Amino acid sequence: YENGYLYKGYTIQPYSPAAGTGLSSHELNQPGCYRDVKDTTCTAQFRIKNYELGIKNDSPLYALAWTTTPWTLPSNTALCVGPKIDYVVVRGENPYTKIPALYLLAEACLHTYTKELGEAPEILWRGKGTDLVGMEYEQLIPWAKPDGDAFRIIAGDYVTTEEGTGIVHIAPTFGADDAFVAKKANIPGMVFMTKKGEQRPMVDMTGKFFLLEDMDEAFVAKHIDVEAYKPWAGRFVKNAYDPNLTEKDETLDISICIMLKAENKAFRIEKHVHTYPHCWRTDKPVLYYPLDSWFIRSTKAREEMIRLNNTIHWQPESTGTGRFGKWLENLNDWNLSRSRYWGTPLPIWRTEDGQEEICIGSIKELFEEIDKSIAAGFMKENPYPKHVVGDYSKANYDPSVIDLHRPYVDGIILCSPSGKPMKRELDLIDVWFDSGAMPYAQNHYPFENQDAPRTADFICEGVDQTRGWFFTLHAIHTMIEDKVAYKNVISNGLVLDKNGNKMSKRLGNAVDPFATLDKYGADPVRWYMLTNSSPWDNLKFDPEGVDEVRRKFFGTLYNTYGFFALYANVDSWQPNGDQGVLTEIDKWILSRLNSLIQEVTADYEAYEPTKAGRAVSDFVQDDLSNWYVRLNRKRFWGGEMNADKQAAYTTLYTCLKTVAQLMAPNAPFFADRLYRDLTDETVHLSNWPKADEALINKDLERSMYLAQQATSMILSLRKRAEKNVRQPLQKAVIPAPDKETLQALLHVQDLIKSEVNVKELVITTAENSEVKLVKKIKPNFKVLGKKVGGKMKELAAAISKMTQDEIAQFEAAGMFRLLDIDLVAEDVDIITEDMPGWLVANNGILTIALDIELNDALIEEGIARELINRIQNLRKTSGLEITDRIAIEIERRDEIAAAVEHCRDYIASQVLATSLTLVDKVAEPQVLDMDGYMVNISIKKA
Repeated sequence: YENGYLYKGYTIQPYSPAAGTGLSSHELNQPGCYRDVKDTTCTAQFRIKNYELGIKNDSPLYALAWTTTPWTLPSNTALCVGPKIDYVVVRGENPYTKIPALYLLAEACLHTYTKELGEAPEILWRGKGTDLVGMEYEQLIPWAKPDGDAFRIIAGDYVTTEEGTGIVHIAPTFGADDAFVAKKANIPGMVFMTKKGEQRPMVDMTGKFFLLEDMDEAFVAKHIDVEAYKPWAGRFVKNAYDPNLTEKDETLDISICIMLKAENKAFRIEKHVHTYPHCWRTDKPVLYYPLDSWFIRSTKAREEMIRLNNTIHWQPESTGTGRFGKWLENLNDWNLSRSRYWGTPLPIWRTEDGQEEICIGSIKELFEEIDKSIAAGFMKENPYPKHVVGDYSKANYDPSVIDLHRPYVDGIILCSPSGKPMKRELDLIDVWFDSGAMPYAQNHYPFENQDAPRTADFICEGVDQTRGWFFTLHAIHTMIEDKVAYKNVISNGLVLDKNGNKMSKRLGNAVDPFATLDKYGADPVRWYMLTNSSPWDNLKFDPEGVDEVRRKFFGTLYNTYGFFALYANVDSWQPNGDQGVLTEIDKWILSRLNSLIQEVTADYEAYEPTKAGRAVSDFVQDDLSNWYVRLNRKRFWGGEMNADKQAAYTTLYTCLKTVAQLMAPNAPFFADRLYRDLTDETVHLSNWPKADEALINKDLERSMYLAQQATSMILSLRKRAEKNVRQPLQKAVIPAPDKETLQALLHVQDLIKSEVNVKELVITTAENSEVKLVKKIKPNFKVLGKKVGGKMKELAAAISKMTQDEIAQFEAAGMFRLLDIDLVAEDVDIITEDMPGWLVANNGILTIALDIELNDALIEEGIARELINRIQNLRKTSGLEITDRIAIEIERRDEIAAAVEHCRDYIASQVLATSLTLVDKVAEPQVLDMDGYMVNISIKKA
């Protein structure tokens, strides 16, 4: 108020008859407020008076104007044309009455009315909108007479030819644009006078045409055609406002259209789907209505709001620059007042003539003004005698001591500087002002806590609050302090069903959040929602995805901790600062862990929780569990505590403890339990982990990543060839694309070889490879088509003719020039063809060839490994100790005989057998299922 931002104005505003109050523009932009509705629309024909356009005046001339709200036609007082738009007069006839006439409309809109006017109507006149300005027409529905010079054609720059006729029906009392152009052209609105002497539009504040008995009698006598208007008085403009009507009942729009059709004043009547605003409180349609309201002059601070918004870190950035930024650029003044009963009262007192007013800023100031009012005789006493100014205790603000809400505050009458009584403006403050004032209100600023921070480091809300809470916070902070209300903001997207549809009880696709939490736990639900998609993107919520997260991430992490705890408890291991002697794989996982700390820290600091969560999840599943623990299990089994075992325990403990810290912001319950089980302390009071760069070895990380990638590719090839991992294969070949990759792969050659069970793993350069791979190249039409356009066919033919050497050059350099066009990797797809007896796979920079041919020795070794697997399982179920020696008899079968004879010693050593004998028949056999045939066997403790 003191900075000149608050003012009272009479303007056309969104108004909810159902709620009985005006609405601000940001309230109208709440989600779901604008909805598609199917309404009856009307192209009305307005008869022009005494036209002189250089054409023969032998038929009546009508201006055609289209409206989606026929109920506003009785309030029409002008027609508006675009000054630069081309208009024509054509000959035709009314489609309903068949009466011949001339019709005026924009030439660009003729195609819209070909059904009524024909494909090529006779054009009698053509001119600009400026040629039509000033022409008069007969009132369309003469129920009431406005005061002033009405029923003229005026000009407006906002008129378009995208819909309708290019001529806009103007009802100044029901549209902001209408009111603006009408005022500029001195066109009056259709204004009624109530019994209270108030000026109102034809529609009252409940949403119906005024009743005759509610209007001033003198006004009715002078301005209203009672006989014509009386049948329509009391009709609601929307069926939703009338408790006795439904959507199936005839609407006022239809009734008016039927009347116009009978009077030869309707040119086209049809149903039309368009968006229409609805009240966020009542779900019923709003009207644009002239109201006396208090406004915040937001437009005065527009430029400063835009400048400050550019300093805020938005996630996503597009919301800040787009949705929010554009909103600020097109900002309107904020309609602050509400005609309601419960809420924060507007603290403004005015004299009856509105010439004097005061805005109260504190209880202290209010009490001082009450004392003046008592002295002037307007009040007898202070209604709050028990309240002590400056005492901010809860008891002093109890409603029994002081209540500044309605109706109590309305009884306070103040005294103006000239000695006149002042009453409080009855309106309340928009509830969104309350929410936007939160940073001040929560600290009772400025009365207390003046030094308390009022700018948030971070806020988070739904994207629908871009024009709600985000805006009101930003607007109030800018106007009061010229500072931002928040430094960082994430605007959440919507939660949809798994198919991307909005959840709805009616559709039966709504997911009960409480049932989901009960079933899966809070942290799996949270982790799924944060890692499935970025918070600002819409989330397709699939309960099966939550279950997958629970199993794959939380289950894996739980099992990893369980493995650690089992053996640590057996060995009574405790962290003591001794890290033992680290092996290379220990150094690798610690390097990956410290790289993870760097990555996750950077993601959180950039407000990217999705990237942080995914990085932690990948580390736990791919690196920690599937690689480090799986490859190091034997280090934890048996034996005495030595430097190697100490290193294994310390390394795994460090990884689990750090993972608990890194996941804590996204999964606070699970992380805290894991951390407490490891340390007996809470994770949420621990210091955020810092990366030790001395432990980061990127070369080692790259080597191990290539080992993981190569292993995965070879296992995939095995699956294609239906060769399980226990079946040894002869050879795999990896032609490295460059020297760095060659050295990195050679470093982990033995590890890859053992993981994929091949006799030979050849890692060499592509030129020296004994396996000559045949590459095939083809264009990526989707990418390349946009780049080269019409040359695509010629270029595709040239790409298909590239030689093996040219393809190799392309792969090595990452680019290739062809037909004077620079091609890059994404422009093409390069694949390696399979060869007889070999399967080939490509992934990124790696190409791997796998020999899938089997000889007798390989087949026999494969069978031997299968037997070992089955015998080991049999040992467990038979209750034997790990160290027990056994004697084995196997019933002879053709499928296994050769394998047992040739691999006898290998099998015996693996299963701790002192003897392994093939016999014709086993007494009291146990049966081994060899996936296709059965083998009888006997094992006994030796």
